[in-house]
Amino acid sequence: MNTSPYPTYRPSGVEWLGDVPKHWKVRRLHYVCRFAYGDSLPSEAREDGETPVFGSNGPVGTHDEPNTSAPVIVVGRKGSHGEVNYSKDAVFAIDTTYFVDGRYTDSALRWVYYALLCADLGDVSKDSAVPGLSREDAYGKRLPLPPLDEQRAIAVFLDRETERIDALVAKKRQLIERLQEYRIALITRTVTRGLPPDAARAAGLAPSPRLKPSGVEWLGDVPEHWEVKRLKWSSPRSINGVWGDEPDGENDMVCVRVADFDRRQFRVILDDPTERAITGAQRSGRELEVGDLLLEKSGGGEKQMVGCVVHYDHDEAAVCSNFIARLAVAPRQHPLFWTYAHAALYAGKLNYPAIKQTTGIQNLDSGAYFDTPVAFPPQAEQVAIASFLDQETGAVDNLTSRVEAAMERLQEHRTALITAAVTGKVDVRTRPPT
Repeated sequence: MNTSPYPTYRPSGVEWLGDVPKHWKVRRLHYVCRFAYGDSLPSEAREDGETPVFGSNGPVGTHDEPNTSAPVIVVGRKGSHGEVNYSKDAVFAIDTTYFVDGRYTDSALRWVYYALLCADLGDVSKDSAVPGLSREDAYGKRLPLPPLDEQRAIAVFLDRETERIDALVAKKRQLIERLQEYRIALITRTVTRGLPPDAARAAGLAPSPRLKPSGVEWLGDVPEHWEVKRLKWSSPRSINGVWGDEPDGENDMVCVRVADFDRRQFRVILDDPTERAITGAQRSGRELEVGDLLLEKSGGGEKQMVGCVVHYDHDEAAVCSNFIARLAVAPRQHPLFWTYAHAALYAGKLNYPAIKQTTGIQNLDSGAYFDTPVAFPPQAEQVAIASFLDQETGAVDNLTSRVEAAMERLQEHRTALITAAVTGKVDVRTRPPT
């Protein structure tokens, strides 16, 4: 396979294309393919059959009747406007999308898909209450148009190479999932059973303490010298946050939002802090201190339960928003240990019975949640456990970050490869035998 440049080029007159192979044409999208509107389909009718239902971001359900012939390209019209998806099968494209109407497409459909990926259709959106992709404006986009045999060669090359890259990305994503499963299993095991023998010896603790039945299903047996009590005794004070008003230059201070939660490392991240005007009366009892825990009381969703708890370790004066409660840790209790204990409860979905669903928003019943029985190690052991978990989860996080960086490089290579082939910067045609 030849991946060197073409012999000769000419200016395309299009900034994103640059020079194109001399024998290629440049045509407006309207002459390459046509967009048809997707159909209206109530959300409750999206799970009725086997035909994939495509929205702007891809499949969102199934339906019993397709409205396109296979295969098809689906382009986001509302929401994620300009998002390009491809299906090998018949689909039902809903009204937030366009689909490429094959009746008006003389090009290789798979090549059109790659060309649309490069065209950045999202930059021709119409500003409105819900920004969307204007079909008429999109038609003005200019695309490279190689001969049909080259379109097919490009599509075959990119299918093969992107499939190889996607397989590598999938393996790395699977590795990340396994690392996260190991991470939470380690946390849960340690906050319910104590330190591994070697770590316990290093901390001056008994390496293999005798166990006793906890009488609690999720805990199982716990070290004999640990107590089992309700979660509320770890944080007897819970104060709901406040949203305040628009900044006024006098009462402004940082207001921590759920968006500031680092759900992997269970910390508050203030890279982009939100400031609100919080009066003196509103601040009373709500100003955060290092060592406080923050409990997400409202929010969540289908893919992410409400009830995440994070540790506040910033010196900056702040309050938390009205969707969050400030938890002051009880005397002789270690904040980081309880951060990990809450993480184990969250991962085990032990907060689920305390969740109430109203108008699409999950709300956590704090009373029910804090009634959960948990294990209480002595304070010195809590400190040792937290230190051990900081070290071990930090190592997992470092490895995860390296894997994520490798995934990002693969994705960047994938994008660059598609762009180079679609714009003719490399010649991917099979050389004739010599």
